[in-house]
Amino acid sequence: MRTLFALVLVAGLGSAAWADPAGAYDVKFEEMGHNCSPPPVALGRGKLTIATRKNSLVVNIDTIPEMAGVPEKGGKVNAKTVKGAVPTTVGGLDAKYSIAGKVDDGGMLQLVLVAEYIKHDDKKPYCTQSWNVTGLRGAPDKAEKK
Repeated sequence: MRTLFALVLVAGLGSAAWADPAGAYDVKFEEMGHNCSPPPVALGRGKLTIATRKNSLVVNIDTIPEMAGVPEKGGKVNAKTVKGAVPTTVGGLDAKYSIAGKVDDGGMLQLVLVAEYIKHDDKKPYCTQSWNVTGLRGAPDKAEKK
């Protein structure tokens, strides 16, 4: 009986280790929608990295400012730009970014990225754009988890 309990415990711990979303992902962005005319940003394929530390989770995407959050159980990811609205590559627009979703046990990432654009000059909302972000975890990188 003790052996069976030990095997179940080890199997449970093994799957919990996979729940850590940290890693580098090759991702595809599929636009879900926008109310912008024209849409400020077009995203196709890119690199996304997630780093976890004791009480923080950091998401980096090539052309988007760093987003931070708190690690959650089960591979859940929830992060946003820390300083609120940040400058974008589009002249005259700042943006607040947020990302949420999950990384499953097999390393498959499924997130939703939302950009809320704000006019730089008068700080009034301009439009919102969102994408489905999917990808697979690549080879582990020592710098991602400290």
